[in-house]
Amino acid sequence: MPFSKELLRLKDEVLKEIQPMLSDVDAVAEANTLKVLDAMRECKVAAAHFNQSTGYAYDDIGRQKLDELYAKIFGAERALVRTQFVSGTHALATVLFGILRPGDELVSLTGKPYDTMQTVIGYEEPSPGSLKEFGVLYRELPTVDGKVDFEHIRDVITDKTKMVEIQRSRGYSMRDTLTIADIEAITAEVHRIKPDCICFVDNCYGEFIETKEPTQVGADIMAGSLIKNPGGGIAPTGGYIAGKDKLVELASYRLTAPGMGDELGASLANNRLLFQGIFLAPHVTAQAVKGALFAAGLFAKLGYKTLPRETDKRGDIIQAIELGSADKLCAFCAGVQKYSPVDSYATPEPWDMPGYEDKIIMAAGTFVQGASIEFSADGPLREPYNVYLQGGLTFEHAIIGILGAAQAIEDLNG
Repeated sequence: MPFSKELLRLKDEVLKEIQPMLSDVDAVAEANTLKVLDAMRECKVAAAHFNQSTGYAYDDIGRQKLDELYAKIFGAERALVRTQFVSGTHALATVLFGILRPGDELVSLTGKPYDTMQTVIGYEEPSPGSLKEFGVLYRELPTVDGKVDFEHIRDVITDKTKMVEIQRSRGYSMRDTLTIADIEAITAEVHRIKPDCICFVDNCYGEFIETKEPTQVGADIMAGSLIKNPGGGIAPTGGYIAGKDKLVELASYRLTAPGMGDELGASLANNRLLFQGIFLAPHVTAQAVKGALFAAGLFAKLGYKTLPRETDKRGDIIQAIELGSADKLCAFCAGVQKYSPVDSYATPEPWDMPGYEDKIIMAAGTFVQGASIEFSADGPLREPYNVYLQGGLTFEHAIIGILGAAQAIEDLNG
């Protein structure tokens, strides 16, 4: 392999050390595969559900069956699964605008939201079309030492608080990712303080990491992207919303129009890809988690701060690594891109991505553009120059790509 002897030595050392964790990941994948298979059997998924539709698409049985299947898998009353969602942020925004009204208050319990959600909220000043511009109030509870400040949840929930937002993944920060146990405790505390408060979970990157989902432990509604975990690496686009019947219904009116909701929407993409994607999702997610474990172990041995560490309990597929310089961040992404199956000849450059405050560099030689369940890496050009590694359709590719990133930094250092 085209990597230094030292990196290959560390590779073997790390693989041996993380073997018990890899076995645990396989056990979760097996349990989740059984859960998906049981749901597909109970929902009676058939080849007839794979057909495309056009126009208004009334009585699109594939679309209806996909909604039913997601609701069953996620233990929710109702689900909305659509290729019309252009991103995870779009699905999240649909929930917020579908449910919140002028004068309502939204509270983030996980500190500062992800960059693209700040624009949706109107974080520092009202951005065109933001929640703030529509008169929705916003507050947040800062995290403490990377964790949710559980003891002070009661201090930020008021009579005006209609919804709390819980971001499962860390975003572009080094806070802890939330586990299912964390989400269960947070939602229980919120409902104890204010029983009618809606607990909304941003579940991006978290699906199938554990054997339960947020809607099975107290979340009222959640949303995510199909080009992350639940798409299994083959969904071409889209997102989902799942949760309580009435809340998902309100969100559906925002996606289409009041009175139409989820009754319309053509399946322009081949529905087979969405059904097959959710079937593959537990296995593909496990491959990504294994890659994250390997990256944590390797870069820790190279002297970098990693979060989570290889021994930590994980709540998503993302591996954060503090690199300490812009040059190393760019080299890391270049190394990942070099060992990508698509656009491997390209060199990533930082640029002003829509919805982000800082320049972002992204390595994403993916079959589906921007698919975070495929092996990729990105990060903002700001101190301390963290890179966020995620995805991997196969563990083998993740290992090679991670070694490629490490080699690029080694070459940079001479």
